[in-house]
Amino acid sequence: MPDLLYRSLVWLDVRLSVLFAVGVPLVLLVWSLVRRERALVRLMGLYWKVASLLLIALLLLTDRRPAGYLLLVLAPMLIVAVLWFWVDLNEELADMPPWRPLPLTLRIWRWSLTVLSLLGAAFAVTALPCLADPTRLRLCRPWLEAPQGLNAGVDRVFDFIFGGDWTPAVAAFVGYLALVAYAVGLLQWLLVRLPRQGRVAGEF
Repeated sequence: MPDLLYRSLVWLDVRLSVLFAVGVPLVLLVWSLVRRERALVRLMGLYWKVASLLLIALLLLTDRRPAGYLLLVLAPMLIVAVLWFWVDLNEELADMPPWRPLPLTLRIWRWSLTVLSLLGAAFAVTALPCLADPTRLRLCRPWLEAPQGLNAGVDRVFDFIFGGDWTPAVAAFVGYLALVAYAVGLLQWLLVRLPRQGRVAGEF
């Protein structure tokens, strides 16, 4: 695939992720809170817990850490899982009037994000060779542009507020700490909560 086309596809994936994985969910969360739709609020809370893996991936890729490429594949698949996994939430959502604006928007978003996440995960597989050889600039550089650009913006804000530097090494350190905490929380849920409650979100 030509380099320019590959870079364009990476940036298309980034822009769609910002819209459907960040922008729309924020609107839905606020909308659900205003309308006091408990099932939707719970679903959005669960979604953001899983979607935080995308932020961790960005932090790691800022410093070209190989684990970031793996998270680009895993995070979208976990997002799809959390959108459809919960039996009680699915039943509550199915009972809502289908043409009310909020439930309708949520349904459209869930299906759209599901398709985009699966396509994004499949496309991110092309970056997995960077795990073994991060120096492959042609393949890896397009995936680093957005994280490093975001890091530059965060650095300027960090410097303005705290008078210090937010370097790529600091970002990667924070990313690894967050990844360890996330892994501990995920293991606790898999070993303790899932066997006890199954596919019931409850007050998770």
